[in-house]
Amino acid sequence: MDIAVFCSGDGSNFQAIVDAKKKGLFQADITLMVCDNPDAYAVKRAKNEGIPYLIVSRKDFSSKQALEEKIVESLEEKRIGLICLAGYMRLLSPGFVQRYAGKIINVHPALLPAFKGADAIRDAIDYGIKVSGVTVHFVTEEVDAGPIILQEVVKIEDSDSKESLEEKIHSAEHRIYPQAIKLFVENKLKITGRKVDRV
Repeated sequence: MDIAVFCSGDGSNFQAIVDAKKKGLFQADITLMVCDNPDAYAVKRAKNEGIPYLIVSRKDFSSKQALEEKIVESLEEKRIGLICLAGYMRLLSPGFVQRYAGKIINVHPALLPAFKGADAIRDAIDYGIKVSGVTVHFVTEEVDAGPIILQEVVKIEDSDSKESLEEKIHSAEHRIYPQAIKLFVENKLKITGRKVDRV
């Protein structure tokens, strides 16, 4: 199976996935990295790893549809069987999600369904909760609402800042995202309604 990883920023989850592949955690190849930010450090990571990458900056396309058509072209060319969103900050269109239904997964820095959206770590700190965590889920048309594959709890200390919690959350992401990929690649996940069972 060939995997594409979508990034927008630092690419630390991309690196964690690449490192897990190198260690033999899952039997699949990372054959494409898609990034909507040409200045993202994720692009440098892809170059360093010798992984082909595609830059899709919104300003270079006449419409969102044109941008996604370019992505689809590359995905089809590479025969991608799994798309991993790893800090990809652009919303995918319903048409794109439908096209790859059951083949897109995302990692979110909170225990969904709590704290959906782009600033989940800050929201958790501001709300004063005692535990947060990480969720890996299938992507559906509704943001951060797809069936959940794996979750890991992260304890919030009174002394935690947004930055220190972010560090703990990222460590958890780097552990469980490759595990979720392994389950997918080994065809051990079955979606029934909202539930994801291991088979």
